[in-house]
Amino acid sequence: MGTARAVAPGFPPLDRELDLLPGSPWSNQAREFIVRMGTEVPFERGPGVLALLTGLQVSASTVRAVTEAAGLALVAVETAEQEHLMRTLPEAPVGAPVQQVSVDGAMVPLVGGVWREVRTLAVGAITPTADGERHTTALSYRSRLTEATSFAAAALGELHRRGTEHATVVAAVADGAGWCQQFFDEQVPGSIRILDFPHAVEHLSTVAQAVFGSGTEATSDWVGTQRHELRTGDPDRVLAAIAALPAAAASDPAAAARVRERELAYFTTRRPQIAYAAFGAAGLPIGSGAVESANKLVVEARLKGAGMHWHPDHVDPLLALRCALCSHRWDEAWGTITTQLSTLATSRPTPPPPAIPPPAHAATPVPPSVPPRRQPTIVNGRPTNDHPWKRGLAQRATTTTMC
Repeated sequence: MGTARAVAPGFPPLDRELDLLPGSPWSNQAREFIVRMGTEVPFERGPGVLALLTGLQVSASTVRAVTEAAGLALVAVETAEQEHLMRTLPEAPVGAPVQQVSVDGAMVPLVGGVWREVRTLAVGAITPTADGERHTTALSYRSRLTEATSFAAAALGELHRRGTEHATVVAAVADGAGWCQQFFDEQVPGSIRILDFPHAVEHLSTVAQAVFGSGTEATSDWVGTQRHELRTGDPDRVLAAIAALPAAAASDPAAAARVRERELAYFTTRRPQIAYAAFGAAGLPIGSGAVESANKLVVEARLKGAGMHWHPDHVDPLLALRCALCSHRWDEAWGTITTQLSTLATSRPTPPPPAIPPPAHAATPVPPSVPPRRQPTIVNGRPTNDHPWKRGLAQRATTTTMC
């Protein structure tokens, strides 16, 4: 009896010719169509659009499964990249000389009615325009459903790719959340910290309302004056104006005084971050609109639809795909995904052949039972007493006697 030689995992020739992954019913192009659709629109809408545009007939559950598998592959590659960078500390490529780095969070709904924060990094090049202004362009993103302590490491790959460590100027713009400053401390320690200007104006409005009342003309006038001074003048004048607010004349003097002291401390501790006139003169952005737009574009546009509730394990795969799409790097990311899926498919161990059960032992044959031989009921042409006819007469005679 002959034996077959062992073979290594690989692509069957026909699968390779048709551009199929092992065990996949779709070509790489068809798979990309499905994943791109699942990345852009809710899974339930994907089948109808795919059928209309490509003729592919798939279910919503298939769109979900194929999209999430591709996203998992991309997350795996990005995680491996992060670990490699932290282990080897390679030299980063040269990027734009002046960059903006902003981080912010957005809440997403999870199963069970729970809300968790997705943290997003936005990186862009600050470039001059024809009108003499400077704008942040070529934005790219990295988003993860993770705690602040681990997000800095998760964002390392994108900062490395953009060559941020070689930038001569990095404007780190964010709101006043403590985790944002911790991120900048770890990833861009030499950056120029800038408090998001609209966020600063919100704090001016808060303290004015506590003293003058909500919606009053006095509040509007005071905020307008201090907003202009903060944007174009001396921040110390704004701090002095906050300290001079007449809390004693408020409807609730004690509460107004507490708000005044709290907001004065808020601005005082962030004094280097509110020099907006100097930042503007240097051509630096004073708003974190780049990352706030990313929250809407990358996260909320896809993950906060009506009735959506996500399992935590399914959020990062979709975020990775959304970041690739919104960063205009889909083709590059798809090549990475295809390679990763092919590697996973060919590296799975070949299952052993099913064991052949040993032959069952032959059971000792049991001879069929032989029914007892019946006595003849007719002998020499005459019925015996066992003949049914004779038994019938005896039965009737007995019955007649008993009656």
